[in-house]
Amino acid sequence: MTSHGRNEDLTFQTAASEPGRQPCWPSGFRTQAVRLSLTLACLSVPLAVQAQNLATLRTPDLARGLATDAGTLTALATQPAPGRPARRANFGQEAASPASQEIAHWVVDSGDNRNLPFLIVDKAAARVFAFDPQGQLRGAAAVLLGLAVGDDSVPGIGERKLSSIRPEERTTPAGRFVASLDRNLHGEEILWVDYDTSISLHRVVTSQPRERRAQRLATPSPLDNRISYGCINVPVKFYDEVVSPAFTGTDGIVYVLPETRPAREVFGAYDVQARERLHIATQ
Repeated sequence: MTSHGRNEDLTFQTAASEPGRQPCWPSGFRTQAVRLSLTLACLSVPLAVQAQNLATLRTPDLARGLATDAGTLTALATQPAPGRPARRANFGQEAASPASQEIAHWVVDSGDNRNLPFLIVDKAAARVFAFDPQGQLRGAAAVLLGLAVGDDSVPGIGERKLSSIRPEERTTPAGRFVASLDRNLHGEEILWVDYDTSISLHRVVTSQPRERRAQRLATPSPLDNRISYGCINVPVKFYDEVVSPAFTGTDGIVYVLPETRPAREVFGAYDVQARERLHIATQ
């Protein structure tokens, strides 16, 4: 995982860091205030999306208020003018679930990625799809995810001792996250997804042979891909050839699809296919 919080994947828990996870912050540490400023700077992001993005920061007081208002604000999200043809993500020959296709198409049609590279993490299918800013697929791979089914993180989990995190708390949270590359204490590159809950996307770690992580990634079934404390493990080749180049020198967006509630509800998305039908009907 990452260098603070749920960091079991990179084996950062030492005797010095056991009392808590704050001492394990990386050299590129970003405070909550910086993250908040980064999000507020994206003034062109729809209000509903801003609320959701800020709520994922889980800053105690702010998050509670924004999480409450996010549903109301989402209802205010507007679609592009009916006169504009719908835009879609291009999956090429890659098979993808209806949920992955729906959200990827919405991202491209709405411009929600703000002309940044983006990833779609499909937890139900245990797959990740990487797109360039225009929605062209750059690669896809299997992923390993948090052991527990669920779309939220337990409050304060990023600061807890690894040994205190129960199996049912090891979730990969759903949501829209502004992500960027950083390095852990070992100097290894990772992609921060959600700093405050210690969720990152990184190369699969095989330091514990009994976990059979590489083998889990290689099987065609998603049923054995739940093993981590919440972080997203990907094949080394996929990280090195797709993720790292895509996010070098730029932030990007990671969309982690929910598994316990509708994706449209989480992202404030709309049906691109229905909008396309409306466009055709008005011609």
